Formats: sequence, C-alpha cells, structure tokens
Amino acid sequence: MPYDENLAKRLRALLASEEGVTEKRMFGGLAFLVHGNICVGASHTGGLLARIDPEDASACWARPHVEPMRMRGRTMEGWVSVAPEGLKTRRELASWVDRSLRVVRGLPRK
Repeated sequence: MPYDENLAKRLRALLASEEGVTEKRMFGGLAFLVHGNICVGASHTGGLLARIDPEDASACWARPHVEPMRMRGRTMEGWVSVAPEGLKTRRELASWVDRSLRVVRGLPRK
C-alpha cells in the first residue's frame, strides 16, 4: 500500500513555515526531513511515523491509536506509529508534528 497522499498534503501544510524541510521517499512511505534529520513520515501503512523524545515513549504509547514503531520486528527507539484514526483532526496531527519538530530542532544539521 502506498502512503496516504492526503496525509502528505496535510504534513506539507503544517511544515510549510519550517526552514530546511525536504521530502524523501523511504521504506515505501514519504519522509519529511528538517535539515537532513527525519522528522515525520507518511507511512506505507496509512498512518504517521513520528519522532519522539525516547524519555516520552511511555506517555506517547499510552495515547489512543499509538504504538511503538517497529521495523522488521524490531522496536525503533525514539519513534512511534500513529494510526489514521488518531490523525483525523488538524489538532491531532499538529500535536505529533510539533512534538517531532522539538526533537529534530535539537539535533545537529546534516
């Protein structure tokens, strides 16, 4: 299944004012990078991949429609997967984008 183009469009709108944003097709989805660091992505499974502070993982996983991101059976620390049901409103999606931006803004530029 290809990524959700509508989700990608919504992500573009939320990231439009952010400096240094690029897009890259990765893992069957579409990643949005900020100064070379992956921030969020429209997943090939239809949901959102969001970068998080690993210290916030338990709190993030407790939210509805959220689970740890897994790749090839391995949990990816610092990432969550948000199902489409948890992204219906602009506010829901924006909260994940804002959380991910806070993380990548603290990373060195690539």
